Amino acid sequence: MGMTARSIAMGGAFTAEDDHGFAAFFNPAGTAFLVRKQVGFSYSDMSLDRRLAGTSFATPLPPTAGLGIAWVSAGVTDIQGRNSAGEKTEMMQTSEDAFMVTFAQRILPWLSVGANIKILQHQLPVNEEYEGTGIGFDIGFLFKSGKATTFGLMIQDLSSNYQWNTGALYAEGRAYKDNFPTIYRAGTKFVYKSATIVADAGFITDHEKFISFLPRIGAEYAYQDIYYFRGGFGNGRIAFGWGLEYNLLTDHDSRIDYTFSMDWATQTAHTLSYAFNF
Repeated sequence: MGMTARSIAMGGAFTAEDDHGFAAFFNPAGTAFLVRKQVGFSYSDMSLDRRLAGTSFATPLPPTAGLGIAWVSAGVTDIQGRNSAGEKTEMMQTSEDAFMVTFAQRILPWLSVGANIKILQHQLPVNEEYEGTGIGFDIGFLFKSGKATTFGLMIQDLSSNYQWNTGALYAEGRAYKDNFPTIYRAGTKFVYKSATIVADAGFITDHEKFISFLPRIGAEYAYQDIYYFRGGFGNGRIAFGWGLEYNLLTDHDSRIDYTFSMDWATQTAHTLSYAFNF
């Protein structure tokens, strides 16, 4: 779905682009090219009582590496509970969380490789709380072919899964594994004067066969290197947004972004993000 206002506004096509404050989310290899520490916060308020939030910290490890940690949470609130007679009971909520640790290394001045290790958790409001847990991995590569063009490759959710045990719910319950689809992505970023164009091609698989194709594209225009205007399509949504870069403690160390997005089912979302470099 994307994470920050900037990435969502540009269709989520960030396999070859760095996401301010969330360097590792789309491609962990980008962390190896950081020159300053960064911290980011993002929150999406969506229709149907849905929410998506995250926070991230990343830092360069001189001379050629980078390290990051992040937490992402998604969920639905205000779910009306009912008993077997259809009568209303308590209000419930469900959530999914991922805690990510990132490491990246520049192999050559223009080539880096990185990986995310993700600890996953899914809470369901069954018998007060029913929980699935798991571990997942991402692997990414980033190629900088000059100042104007960057290419990225990504294998997302390699061996990611939730492990459940329904023994506490049913007499014949059992342990089983819920595997995530694996997404193979290739992307590019092209910069011309004040314009940045990003594009991705994703291939979603179930580890054995191809499921679907995921195209994403977006653009950003910078005005006076302070104001940013964006638009894009990706993940079944169209989005538009703006950004402002300003001085808090040092030159251009802070950025605030807003995006409005809408999918084909006319479900809408408002996303606000803040990133700080130091």
